[in-house]
Amino acid sequence: MRVWPGDPYPLGASWTGVGVNFAIFSAHATRVELCLFDRPDATKESERIPLVEQTDMVWHAFLPDARPNQLYGYRVYGPYDPAAGHRFNPNKVVMDPYAKSVARTVRWADEMFGYTVGHPDGDLALDERDNAEFAPLAAVVDPAFTWGDDRPPRTPWHNTVIYEMHVRGFSKLHPALPERLRGTYEALTTEPVLDHLKKLGVTAVELMPVHHHARDRYLEERRLTNYWGYNSFGFFAPERRLAASTSPAGAMREFKRMVRALHAAGLEIILDVVYNHTAEGNHLGPTLSLKGIDNRSYYRLVTDDLRHYMDFTGCGNTLNMQCPQVLQLIMDSLRYWVLEMHVDGFRFDLASALARELFDVDRLAAFFDIIHQDPVLSQVKLIAEPWDLGQGGYQVGNFPVLWTEWNGKYRDTVRKFWRGDTGTVSELATRLSGSNDLYARSGRRPYASINFVTAHDGFTLHDLVSYNEKHNEANLEDNRDGENQNLSWNCGAEGPTDNPEIVALRERQKRNFMTTLLLSQGVPMISHGDELGRTQRGNNNAYCQDNEMSWIAWNLDADRRALLSFTSKLIHFRLSQPALRRRRYFQGRSIRGGEVKDVAWLAPDGREMTDGLWNADSVHSLGMLLNGNAIEEVDERGNPVVGDTLLVLLNGHSDPVQFRLPPLDEKHQWRRVIDTFDGAVVGERNFKAGSTLPLQGRSIAVFRVTPPLRDRRRATEFEHAAASASGVLVPVEA
Repeated sequence: MRVWPGDPYPLGASWTGVGVNFAIFSAHATRVELCLFDRPDATKESERIPLVEQTDMVWHAFLPDARPNQLYGYRVYGPYDPAAGHRFNPNKVVMDPYAKSVARTVRWADEMFGYTVGHPDGDLALDERDNAEFAPLAAVVDPAFTWGDDRPPRTPWHNTVIYEMHVRGFSKLHPALPERLRGTYEALTTEPVLDHLKKLGVTAVELMPVHHHARDRYLEERRLTNYWGYNSFGFFAPERRLAASTSPAGAMREFKRMVRALHAAGLEIILDVVYNHTAEGNHLGPTLSLKGIDNRSYYRLVTDDLRHYMDFTGCGNTLNMQCPQVLQLIMDSLRYWVLEMHVDGFRFDLASALARELFDVDRLAAFFDIIHQDPVLSQVKLIAEPWDLGQGGYQVGNFPVLWTEWNGKYRDTVRKFWRGDTGTVSELATRLSGSNDLYARSGRRPYASINFVTAHDGFTLHDLVSYNEKHNEANLEDNRDGENQNLSWNCGAEGPTDNPEIVALRERQKRNFMTTLLLSQGVPMISHGDELGRTQRGNNNAYCQDNEMSWIAWNLDADRRALLSFTSKLIHFRLSQPALRRRRYFQGRSIRGGEVKDVAWLAPDGREMTDGLWNADSVHSLGMLLNGNAIEEVDERGNPVVGDTLLVLLNGHSDPVQFRLPPLDEKHQWRRVIDTFDGAVVGERNFKAGSTLPLQGRSIAVFRVTPPLRDRRRATEFEHAAASASGVLVPVEA
């Protein structure tokens, strides 16, 4: 094999068309060897090539005879001195952190640990056994792909509806798909899947981690697995186990086909990414990649105890954001997924950990500074999970401009209100109107709030209304894992029941949660399968359950079909109403020329809420009046944005509450368009302004002002569009 000096940039293995350039960073290594393997089941490398060239701490070489699909790894020499932060062990083949494809994932054995497992000295005892038979291997790829006219949808934030999805769990049981495609990227290119997403009305799919990850050894020993994938160690490589293809580069091409198909359907792709830690764990974890390449550079170590790791994630380690090369690794990965894989944005897991330059979370950390000045990354969607497990890690509302955040306070407030907790209406109003208390002071808009009621972590929507307690016994941790404070309510029975009253109440509560979510200012996020009544049988931490507990069941009964239809119509209703998708916060003030306000908060008697009512524990009902003529925004062509005037009535009481409808001029009436009590979403009747109607217990009713009779036909266009999306026909009014 001929070896030329090569170049220190770009890092990783780069096919140039005439050979492959290999480059790897290590500041503290004394020697680096490139190891070439002939096939995935090889027990040792076929060739070792010393990288004699070193430029600015990057070891590199060019192999003119290497080709795509070449399997490789590295052996990195240096001191094995955990007390000084060094864990070099050339007996261990380690994976390139810039690997674009993983040809073989880790095979668990004691040889995969840099120290001798079971030794009295623990991780201080060097393990001299070779791990080549078990080590993960990278593959050289040819990135060529025909994108055609693919282009990002670039859906504005205020028009975005996110669908959080696990690639495998979404389609694994889909009966309309061939068995070989179920649970794969390829499944998301098929007509049945695209039809579901388009009819549902969502505008973006947020894919749970697709970076290559480890299946934790302790889980495999229990016959479980890391199903969610929040344990990455390949920040450039699509997870091969989510691909239908079996070739090393097949997962990359299949992922690109998926992106191209979703874009063609008008859907954006947001990746849930985990850059806060890796699968190598703490000082007793395995040596897979970074730990054996340059442990002291890549990881945050305890300042006065370099043997141990700073752990802000609960996963054993934290990447060292103080190191320029770690920042480069993350930024190169992000740019790769945008420029090469065409994704539209990122959701950053435990994002507070990325902001820790020293110990405290730093709002102006280098990570944010770099993203803000980057011409590529500053233009895509950026979502933070604004907390980690360290002290001071809960940072909801504290991220800078350009960033949106998972709004945990929104989730908790909405859950409390519909559970019947006292003293919640004041904060509920704040959450409904975009959480300006959290985001306005930093110059951000309502769409900085990613609103959600459920997500992958926690109860599904069905379980939220069916269980008071978590039931995680299947995780084999004696039900100790998972959140204990779920703010859930089982509606009168724990788990499945045949009681028709409880079943009806649960279905109504699901509609209440969905309606609240989709009528709130901000960006709604739906967890996959919630529109279908998916259950995990009370498990609120199903991270290790790659089975029917986590997969969506597509055999729908009447209730589940009704919930799907209701959710689809709700989303289409939201997207038709400018008053629900504001780009600026409500002013709640008088508009020139009259006493009209952009928003008014109403008590059941039709009067505006008073301080006494806002603070009363006994108040569980609220009206929200949105003036469609007072939005005070312009569209992309400078035209004023106007829409329907909407009235949203929420009753968290168990009993009916009499609500008086606000006055209108004599030409207009209130038309009920949504009623969660019976599941109606298209308007079925009009009500006179000033009249009183009973709002049923634990329900929401939504009204809009009907136009004069001559414009009535135009006003029914949405009702037909929403109905046709679910196959329901609505008669045209005369």
